[in-house]
Amino acid sequence: MARITELNVNGARRRIDADPERSLLSVLREDLELTGAKYGCGEGQCGACTVLLDGRAVRSCITPVRAAAGKRITTIEGLAAGGRLHPVQQAFLETGALQCGYCTPGMIVAAAGLLRQNADPAEQEIVRALDGNICRCGTYPRIVQAVRMAAKTSKEARRG
Repeated sequence: MARITELNVNGARRRIDADPERSLLSVLREDLELTGAKYGCGEGQCGACTVLLDGRAVRSCITPVRAAAGKRITTIEGLAAGGRLHPVQQAFLETGALQCGYCTPGMIVAAAGLLRQNADPAEQEIVRALDGNICRCGTYPRIVQAVRMAAKTSKEARRG
């Protein structure tokens, strides 16, 4: 049973005709052509599909599209603003926190969600927030370094 659902994706209102039980990930990728969030395990365990839903990191592969209706959805494509990378995206580049890149969108989105909730997280808070986002290349130390760098950059920008 399909029905029209209105989504707010990266600040734009989008109407889709989809089964309300279909995964948010499949709607983002197949209907809206936003392919940054990746299909990994399909069980919400690997984090490759992470998006922000009202600012909180969620696994879009196990989130039914009905649960996203009326909420703000932010994908990796929506993090950059005004032609500038999000501080987490920039820090990932500067620290070399990515190799194959498959986990990178989910890691970056999860880290951005953390920094929205806690602008200056301790290392253990970063590790806890990204626990469950699996990087098969093993760049975890550089990922933590990137999140710390992004927090510092954001803090300095707020001070102005």
